[in-house]
Amino acid sequence: MADIRTLTPEIAVAPQLRIEDLAAVKEAGFKTVINNRPDGESMDQPPGAALEAEAKRLGLDYRYVPVVSGAMTMDDVTAFDAALSETEGPALAFCRSGTRSATLWAFTQAGARSPDEILTIAGNAGYDLSGMRPYLQRG
Repeated sequence: MADIRTLTPEIAVAPQLRIEDLAAVKEAGFKTVINNRPDGESMDQPPGAALEAEAKRLGLDYRYVPVVSGAMTMDDVTAFDAALSETEGPALAFCRSGTRSATLWAFTQAGARSPDEILTIAGNAGYDLSGMRPYLQRG
């Protein structure tokens, strides 16, 4: 099973999920899976279509919001926020390490939570997003 790290009761993040992880994700109570990893980023990752098919078979909502590592845009943040708002929670977002997913979540919280609160939540989950502070202060 993947290393799931809870940010809030509504959202958790994880490193790359495997097809065989999805049954445990459902058993853990998640309703939605958000894939933030572009297909083909690594030879050992399962194709998004295979993950989506298994998620749907299990009754999980599945959203594909690919974000290129090191090249996140505000359109990516908007798409992630839409995926969260259009689906039932709790949601589990994943990428290679979980950092992109945690970063997307942090950006969706700018203006709604203080930068200190966002960085503390991410830090408690094992993600040091302190370099984002200037962006989070802008909201």
